[in-house]
Amino acid sequence: MSVTRVELAGRAYEVRVGGGLLADVAGQCGALLRKQIVPIITDSNVARHWQEAVSTSLRSAGHEPHFLVLDPGEAAKSWAVLEQVTSWLLAQEVERGDHILALGGGVIGDLTGFAAAILKRGCGFVQLPTTLLAQVDSSVGGKTAINTGAGKNLIGAFHQPALVLADLDTLATLPPRELAAGYAEVIKYGILGDPAFFNWCETNGAKVMAGERAAQEYAVDQSVAAKARIVAEDERETTGARALLNLGHTFGHALEAETGFSNRLLHGEGVALGMVLAARYSARKTYISQTDAARISAAIASSGLPTDVAALGLSCTGQALAAHMLHDKKMDAGTLPFVLLRGIGEAFLDKAVALDDVAAFLDEELAAG
Repeated sequence: MSVTRVELAGRAYEVRVGGGLLADVAGQCGALLRKQIVPIITDSNVARHWQEAVSTSLRSAGHEPHFLVLDPGEAAKSWAVLEQVTSWLLAQEVERGDHILALGGGVIGDLTGFAAAILKRGCGFVQLPTTLLAQVDSSVGGKTAINTGAGKNLIGAFHQPALVLADLDTLATLPPRELAAGYAEVIKYGILGDPAFFNWCETNGAKVMAGERAAQEYAVDQSVAAKARIVAEDERETTGARALLNLGHTFGHALEAETGFSNRLLHGEGVALGMVLAARYSARKTYISQTDAARISAAIASSGLPTDVAALGLSCTGQALAAHMLHDKKMDAGTLPFVLLRGIGEAFLDKAVALDDVAAFLDEELAAG
C-alpha cells in the first residue's frame, strides 16, 4: 500500500492506494467511525460487487452498516437525489462529528461530498472510490457538486474528505469502457505537467487497461501525488495552479452538455476528447507543434478513447458548443480562461481566447469526419 498526504493547513488527510482496502474498511477508518451505525451512500452497480465486503468488515468491528443504494449514472447528481440523500442522512441521525462513507465512482463521491458539506453545515465523509477516474481525480481535492439544467457541477462546495481509500481490487470489476474513461484522467497529469509520466503512459497504457496490477498501482499513485501537490498549492482554485487540472474539461463539458450528460459520452471520454481538442487548438494558435498535438491524440486513441468530434454525430454548430462554455465555472469578468499547451508537460492558462475563434475551430472539427 502507498500513502500520499494531501497537505492542507490544519486538515491534512491521507490517500491510501492498494489492494484489500474495502475488505478492511473498518480498520482503515478506525476512529473516524465513532458510532455503531455507519451510513454509506452507493449505487446498485457498486453494491452488487462491494456491499458484502464492506458490510462484513464493519460488522466484524461492531458497526452496523446502513446503505442508501441509488440508481447509477450522472442523473443522480441532481437536486432531487440530493434531497433524497440529505433526508435519509437526517433520518440516520448523522451528527456533525460523524463520517459518511461514499462508496462508488465520481458521481457518488461528488453527491455524497456535497451532501456532507451542507448537512448540519458540514459533516465528515470518507471517499471509497471504485473507478479509476474517481481514484485518480474526483476523490482527491474536495470538489463536490451536483448538475443542473444550466450545466455540470455548477452547484457545489469545496469540502475535503477525511480519508481516501483507493482499493485497486475494484478496478477488476470495471467494464473496459469505464476503465478507459478513467485512464483519460491519468494521462492528463502527464500532458499538463510531467512529460516523463506522459512517456510512461505512452508505453504502459495497454498494461493498465489489461489489468496489470503493478502498472495500475503506479498510474494511480503518480496521479494522486500530482493532484495532491496541486491541491496543496491552490485548494480553492484562486491562483491558477489548480485550474490546470481542468485541461480538456472546457471542451469536454461542452460536449457532455450537448450529449445530455448521458452514457453517449462518459465524463472521462469527454475529457479525453477535450484534451485532443485543446492540443489541436494550441497547435492552431502555434503554441505547440502539430507533431506534439498528434502525439497526444495518438496516445489517447491507443487507450481506446475518442479523438474525433465528428464521430459523435452531433447535429450542432461550433457556436452551439461554445455557448455551453458560457456556463463554465471558470468564467471570470465575462471571459473564459482556457487551459492550453506550450508543449507536452507544459500547460498554461490562456485568458485571451475569443469564443468566436473557438466556435470556428469546432466547426472545422465537426466537419472533419
